[in-house]
Amino acid sequence: MYKYLVRPFLFLLPPETIHQCIVIAIKFLFRFKLIETLFNKLYVVNSKSLKKEFLGIIFKNPVGLAAGFDKNASFYREFSSFGFGHIEIGTITPKPQPGNPRPRSFRIPKDKALINRMGFNNLGAENAIELLKNRPENLIIGGNIGKNTLTPNNEARNDFVYCFEMLYNYVDYFVVNISCPNIGDIAELQDQDTLMAILGELTALRAQKRVKKPVLLKISPDLNFRQIDEIIKIIEESGIEGIVATNTSISRMGLNTNKKRIDEIGNGGLSGEPIRERSTEIIRYIKTRTNGRMPVIGVGGIMSAGDALEKMEAGADLIQIYTGFIYEGPGLVNAINKAIIKMNSGSIK
Repeated sequence: MYKYLVRPFLFLLPPETIHQCIVIAIKFLFRFKLIETLFNKLYVVNSKSLKKEFLGIIFKNPVGLAAGFDKNASFYREFSSFGFGHIEIGTITPKPQPGNPRPRSFRIPKDKALINRMGFNNLGAENAIELLKNRPENLIIGGNIGKNTLTPNNEARNDFVYCFEMLYNYVDYFVVNISCPNIGDIAELQDQDTLMAILGELTALRAQKRVKKPVLLKISPDLNFRQIDEIIKIIEESGIEGIVATNTSISRMGLNTNKKRIDEIGNGGLSGEPIRERSTEIIRYIKTRTNGRMPVIGVGGIMSAGDALEKMEAGADLIQIYTGFIYEGPGLVNAINKAIIKMNSGSIK
């Protein structure tokens, strides 16, 4: 029903506009307990076989909502009723910032993809904390953290430390985002010395905490294998736990959408079906290179239950969706969880 009745109507409006409208509508509807109950009944799959222990945390299922959807921790409660096992908020920066000028999000339906250059638009760490103070205990929340656009790279470490300290008591794990293609010179933070300094400081701060919370690094699908080897070495030496693979891509190779339209859209990170294969390839490489030791959350181009299983077969411990949720609707989460149950029971190979 979503693909044939709801999506055509939604796609009449610009992506960012419809995103805001959906959030407002869902928050209004969920004021009525009956609506929340109905959504839970339709989309949530409860099964012991879905439970997954990852980095010491028990997830009710392996399917999460990727960062970028709930930038401000403003609707994670409502979206948990779509069946997600975890929701990653952010990217959160220390100070509020508007992001890049609009329009900054574009659909390319021929490729089942999005191009966005949002630019870490968010209301800042203090706002997120206020919204996380009374979160349900049974909902796993990840905190995706980054630097403010105006913060020079030689001071970026301060931004990550600030977000880490502020959010520490309110999220279950952290993701350090230094791979977004929409923040000026942020890619320079992937320099070995700079990245090691940032991650080293975070692990040193964590060592002072009563509870140890996992820290992962989100990487770009545009890295080559030599660069990935360097990232793996940095992760192992810094003491953080794992990798989120992958972020959006600056590549435009192999798209079905005509070049004129792509050129009109301009810069931005590509997500959706076109990056599925590369994301899976990177997950498989990381797992092979580390003999399966490196924890990985797989994200990138998951548009179907089959795509999700492909990521898990490549070695992803958990998966996250974003663009697939937009194109396929909330039923995608339900379908993936049911497919995982079948896989775990051995009824599909």
